[in-house]
Amino acid sequence: MASEERIIDIGHLCKSFGEKKVLDDINLYVRKGEFLTLLGPSGCGKTTLLRMIAGFMRPDSGSILLEGKDILDTPPHLRPLNTVFQRYALFPHLDVYDNIAFGLKLKKVPEEEIDKRVRKVLKLVAMSDYEDRDVETLSGGQQQRIAIARAIVNRPKVLLLDEPLAALDLKMRKDMQIELKEMHQKLGITFIYVTHDQEEALTLSDTIVVMNEGKIQQIGTPTDIYNEPVNSFVADFIGESNILNGTMIEDKRVSFIGHDFDCVDKGFGENVPVDVVIRPEDIYIKKNTEGEQFTGTVRSCTFKGVHYEMFVDTDSGNELMIQDYNAFEPGTTVGMHIRPGDIQVMKKERTQNSYRASVVADGRVSFLGAEWECSTDGFSAGDEVIARIAFGKVDLLDHEDEAVTTGNVDFILYKGNHYHLTIKTESGEKIWVDTNDVWDKNDFVGIRIAPKDIQIVKADDGNE
Repeated sequence: MASEERIIDIGHLCKSFGEKKVLDDINLYVRKGEFLTLLGPSGCGKTTLLRMIAGFMRPDSGSILLEGKDILDTPPHLRPLNTVFQRYALFPHLDVYDNIAFGLKLKKVPEEEIDKRVRKVLKLVAMSDYEDRDVETLSGGQQQRIAIARAIVNRPKVLLLDEPLAALDLKMRKDMQIELKEMHQKLGITFIYVTHDQEEALTLSDTIVVMNEGKIQQIGTPTDIYNEPVNSFVADFIGESNILNGTMIEDKRVSFIGHDFDCVDKGFGENVPVDVVIRPEDIYIKKNTEGEQFTGTVRSCTFKGVHYEMFVDTDSGNELMIQDYNAFEPGTTVGMHIRPGDIQVMKKERTQNSYRASVVADGRVSFLGAEWECSTDGFSAGDEVIARIAFGKVDLLDHEDEAVTTGNVDFILYKGNHYHLTIKTESGEKIWVDTNDVWDKNDFVGIRIAPKDIQIVKADDGNE
């Protein structure tokens, strides 16, 4: 179990590659003995952060402290850290014993001490009879164990692991997860682990740091991250979720999918738009509809090994994913209820598109790197304004002939009866779109907004 003593403190860390900001003001601390996982999709900045801790890369600004001392100017080989890479990086010309002993020999550790430490770590990783084997004859899981043994034989204060199980097959990955957890408990040293696998993070970690686009989205225990996601990205990324538009009626009362529900959340205000998260296993489903909170019709039912996964069309026209140990055949009318403690209410990150814009001429404004037609009554050329557009008033086209600007689908969130898309425009900014059309991530789209659907207000009357 991790102590309360901090071993690593990271403050205001930033890193850019050209115009792309890879790390954006990262603030984080790691406790001594903790198993901390950096989790996020590809390109979120997690590996860059790990490489900076290791010393393989330097930040543009910010600080990294190890036990209170600044290590930014300390070269990698002098930091009391060791890294296990995805590709293992074992020496093919050395046997297992010499691979593990390599770092100790460089440090000129006495032979007797080397032998003692190598045999101890071989036992720890369950490879005691393999010291004379050629590493190229080992399986992927065995090579991974040797890579870990080579790292921990140096007795680092912190072990950094960069997606170390990614190259293994599913069964071997599951087995190695258990072994890594046991190793961490036996060693008592600090692990910082990078992965994009949510299940792996939930299985291994004391603390999970969820990252996206160079920013930390949430820090918490696996239970906190799963049960109390702070925003729709975390809710969608960690496990399966039903994420729905809702309205907080008052404290402990919320409306969604056409019904009002008791909940445990408060402090949102009254009649405030919110996002609601319901995990599929937290919706109780019965064949008897009498007395239930709402009803629906089962559209599909798939056996998943441990449970059945069903998609149900509710009486309000929303679709819900439900996981249950009992199967309900397609076409069955069912009753459903959700307990107050299983409803997670989140503050909406935004309720409409809003951009700083400027009036170019009568009837034309500029934002998102393009000029748009709209009413500019009461404004003059050069005025700074805020342009607002409802999510459902943005048209996406599969061509650019009639488009004002273009972009690519960056993130897709299903909200029960429509998709909420994040589009990264050609200017590098984002626009959010509600649509019933099906798009795939990275699809190229044309963007068009009718003049009547762009509302402009004085720049000091609204925030971007």
